[in-house]
Amino acid sequence: MKNPLIRLREIHNFVGNTERMVVEFLLQNPEEVLHCNIRELAARVYVSPATVIRLCKKLGFDGYRDFRQALVYELALYQNNERMDKNDVERDDDIESIVEKITYKNMTSLEETRKLIDVEKVEKCVELLCSCNHIFLFGMGASLCVAKDAYLKFLRVNKPCFVAEDWHSQYILAQNSTSRDVGIFISYSGETGEMIRCLEQVRANQTPAILITRFAASTMAAMATYVLFTSANESLFRSGATSSRIAQLNMIDILYTAYAAANYDQCISRLNITHIEKNIKIDGR
Repeated sequence: MKNPLIRLREIHNFVGNTERMVVEFLLQNPEEVLHCNIRELAARVYVSPATVIRLCKKLGFDGYRDFRQALVYELALYQNNERMDKNDVERDDDIESIVEKITYKNMTSLEETRKLIDVEKVEKCVELLCSCNHIFLFGMGASLCVAKDAYLKFLRVNKPCFVAEDWHSQYILAQNSTSRDVGIFISYSGETGEMIRCLEQVRANQTPAILITRFAASTMAAMATYVLFTSANESLFRSGATSSRIAQLNMIDILYTAYAAANYDQCISRLNITHIEKNIKIDGR
């Protein structure tokens, strides 16, 4: 099911001023939209009907009618759900409030990511991972932590993969990629300059590229072979990239688990071989 409200929130900061006015009106008045045709909505927001149609298509809908039908369903599904206060962390919040708010944001991010997943795209990505010679992993900052997590997972099942700490080394990896490999890029914004350079090189080598990013048009999304969208409900302390990182890790888990399921016997065998025993001594015994 397409979820228009989730998609509107995710795309809010990645559209022009005119389209943003429409996005904000739709987010603030979703129930009113149910009673508006496209001309009435356009008049309410002081834009043209063409602007509304263009926005609907950016959101992944065929047009305004398709968008409104999805909105009717989403509102009917959630109108009885009582959602807790989603205010950001505030100066005077105690530990209990912080626990509740951050946990809620992370849970919401995972649930909304599930609703954004295109299963057919995931299947295509898994097919690429199964058939490729090497997996090259790319990410900067918090996204590099996600790339490292993917590296360890695929390493344990003996799938040849590479990740590098610094951008220059990542760019060399991109230069060494071939059409028989796959690049996995993790970028919350899809606009990180270093990652764009690496993706350009990977595509120049005709290497298929999978991008894990938020739901929004971006430079990297336009170049990638497949785009897997994640949601994020970031707190004020965005530098930690908490919710987005959790959603990205979840997407890596999905790709890895689907790959392992497609190669079940081989992966189970390798996991048994690569398991490291933890010898824990208690009371000197």
